[in-house]
Amino acid sequence: MHTHILPKTMPNWTEKFGYGKFIHLIQNEDRTADMMQGGKFFRRIEENCWDENLRIKDYEKFDTQVQVVCTIPVMFSYWAKPADCLQLSEFLNDHIADLVHRYPKNYIGLGTVPMQDADAAIKELERIKKIGLVGIQIGSNINDLNLSEEQFFPIFEACERLDLAVMIHPWNMMGFNSMEKYWLPWLVGMPAETSRAACSMIFSGLFDKLPNLRVCFSHAGGSFMATIGRIEHGFNCRPDLVAIDNPNNPRNYIGKFWVDSITHDIKALEYILDLQGSKKVCLGSDYPFPLGDLEVGKFIEDSTLSASIKEDIFCNSTLEWLKLEKSTFL
Repeated sequence: MHTHILPKTMPNWTEKFGYGKFIHLIQNEDRTADMMQGGKFFRRIEENCWDENLRIKDYEKFDTQVQVVCTIPVMFSYWAKPADCLQLSEFLNDHIADLVHRYPKNYIGLGTVPMQDADAAIKELERIKKIGLVGIQIGSNINDLNLSEEQFFPIFEACERLDLAVMIHPWNMMGFNSMEKYWLPWLVGMPAETSRAACSMIFSGLFDKLPNLRVCFSHAGGSFMATIGRIEHGFNCRPDLVAIDNPNNPRNYIGKFWVDSITHDIKALEYILDLQGSKKVCLGSDYPFPLGDLEVGKFIEDSTLSASIKEDIFCNSTLEWLKLEKSTFL
């Protein structure tokens, strides 16, 4: 339920819009491509980032038939003018929708929306629903604003109304420029970002206001689960700072949202399963990127977890989160 994909070809958005550092691709002779951020090299990607047939074959190696696909977070472009971000979002969403329609037994799609503008985001949410995507992926913050900000509430409200699932993915990591060495933004910043998003949504009372909103936090919830004791203690000892918008204990929300299984550590996953229950832990991989679980759940398959727990992680939880029927893929 957590993989990333891009179209093989797309416009040079920076040239098209005349500003900014949008991502475009330069194809290489060795079947790789360079992601360029404006005019600056960002990352080299392999063809499994866009070749849908190669991806299906890769997944067959791990007995996995279906992939939930969404864009790469750097494509969010929340900093852009809303109309331009909407155009980019439409392009990416149309690519994923086409993929889903051509391979209905192999791909499920999550879209992206211009979160910086609620009207534009809701417009695209309504279109996403019509073209066959089942939810959206959004960032852990929007231009450094927490997801608890009032300007984002109408977007979440529309997701609930349209019955669209939401995946929260860390991006734009806090402290990035002060800890670039040792890949710390990805190793330290990303888990913190996901906890930031979870705490913001819980402390603002979002889950109480929108009880049917189906949210999944990437990377096993980041550092949220590991620090719930500290978070709860802060709520208890300084309610004047923490409980100002929601009087309910943050621990009460565990099990009311989903997380993926990307822990790379069975003991960490067992801890999360103890907290969440297997019905709220979904198989994630972060494919095709190296920090992901590129053996697609092998550490779970090799574990002593019961067959029923594995069955929940490998399909039942994701189907429930996305409100899909298993029979659709048989």
